[in-house]
Amino acid sequence: MLKTAPKIPMAPMWPELPAPPDQGPAACWPVPSEEQCVRWWDDFAMPEHIRAHSQKVALVAGFLAEAGQKRGLSACLDTVIASALLHDLAKAYCIDHGGNHSQLGGAWAMALTGNPLLAQGVMHHVYWPFAVDLRRFFVPLAVLYGDKRVSHDRIVPIAERFGDLQERYGKTEEIRDRIHTTNRQAKAIEDALSRLLEIDLNAHDFDRGRLVE
Repeated sequence: MLKTAPKIPMAPMWPELPAPPDQGPAACWPVPSEEQCVRWWDDFAMPEHIRAHSQKVALVAGFLAEAGQKRGLSACLDTVIASALLHDLAKAYCIDHGGNHSQLGGAWAMALTGNPLLAQGVMHHVYWPFAVDLRRFFVPLAVLYGDKRVSHDRIVPIAERFGDLQERYGKTEEIRDRIHTTNRQAKAIEDALSRLLEIDLNAHDFDRGRLVE
């Protein structure tokens, strides 16, 4: 049984940090299969609704990786999908015991997989505190964007996703400001991805491979 973890206080504002160093060729790191990710869901007692959310995030992030590969990006599809499937691994635990689910999930993902790039996608799926450099940090930015396009288990526009977040969590001015900041970053990442991939992502539903009517 998992031990109770102490609560991790939230920083008052998102920190401005220097960009992390390059982590070397992704091919050097192990990547778990989708079946292994599901077994870890079982090990960590992930609820069904978080599993459904994670599957849709992986669908969006995987689409981005495939589109990136077609345009010459060195985006490892399997790494992107595994990182997306594990991005909320610690969500239920932190709801019950407190703590930051992206930080704890990133630590768990690193311990389980030994893959720092995959763990980076889990660690930073809520907010990216560095420069939005898609060619250098495609995996975590694809996972982050996928998360911002999935409300519960539905793929929705960013505006709808953040409207839901404001309604559910915007209890204080500080929290509302943080949600607004994250919303602006998600739109900036969407615009950058749309330009790079030459796809209007805001109008894409990802489920059926066509634009939303």
